[in-house]
Amino acid sequence: MNLEELKRKMDEEHYIYDDTLSTVLYVALQLGRPLLIEGAAGVGKTEVAKVMAAALDRELVRLQCYEGLDESKALYEWNYQKQLLSIQVNMNAQDREALTRSLFSDEYLLERPLLKSIRSEKPVVLLIDEIDKADLEFPNDLLWELDQMEFYIPETKETVKAKHRPIVIITSNAEKELPDAFLRRCVFHYIEFPDQEQMEQILRVHFGDLDGKLIAQALAAFYWVRSLREVEKKPSTSELVDWLRALVAGGVDPERLEKEIPFAGVLLKKDKDLRALQRARR
Repeated sequence: MNLEELKRKMDEEHYIYDDTLSTVLYVALQLGRPLLIEGAAGVGKTEVAKVMAAALDRELVRLQCYEGLDESKALYEWNYQKQLLSIQVNMNAQDREALTRSLFSDEYLLERPLLKSIRSEKPVVLLIDEIDKADLEFPNDLLWELDQMEFYIPETKETVKAKHRPIVIITSNAEKELPDAFLRRCVFHYIEFPDQEQMEQILRVHFGDLDGKLIAQALAAFYWVRSLREVEKKPSTSELVDWLRALVAGGVDPERLEKEIPFAGVLLKKDKDLRALQRARR
């Protein structure tokens, strides 16, 4: 696949992107390297993986990172309840060694996202979402596996190698510094929050037939709310789309948005942010 074909497939998914992002995606594909996408919450980092999966007709396998996540939890777990039941049923079996071996077979193995993407019969897109929420050891643990695309299962003494190398997209909200060794193995891209022109294009994808005046007034109000220093959790693209749906459902006239922000609870999710908005309006 060349760069123009990749752009065409992304266009078919109605994804709004710039040349820098499409080029970085293409380079990551050609190098077979993970693509690390950094940016503030709500700029559309996760959407890149969804669009790539749809554009390339691949399954999207998502690993949501969190504090305390380690490599083993991201790889696999054993179905302990099923193992215990099997032990109870077969506790009188003469061949205890065979029973022990059977307990660590595929029948009792619960695939987690990393192992699932490696063992998949078809190529997939692996999304490692918000890696900066995990402990710092987690990115380091992934270094060898992401390079070699193979994992070792100690209970079975089996090394699982990728049948098809997945496309790996990693997102970060830049809340934590990632290890240098990990960064060196990734292609990096930073996504800025869309400006008003780009956001209008995004809204046109969702609301193709909507009155242009309502979109323009909603955008102006949205960016004004985002500009308020007192607002801690800034509304993102998803809140804007939901808010515009609420404005349409409520039959709000565009001129009304010059004076007030109706349905503000759709845009802002914290009480102190709503109070900050009220103070700014006064």
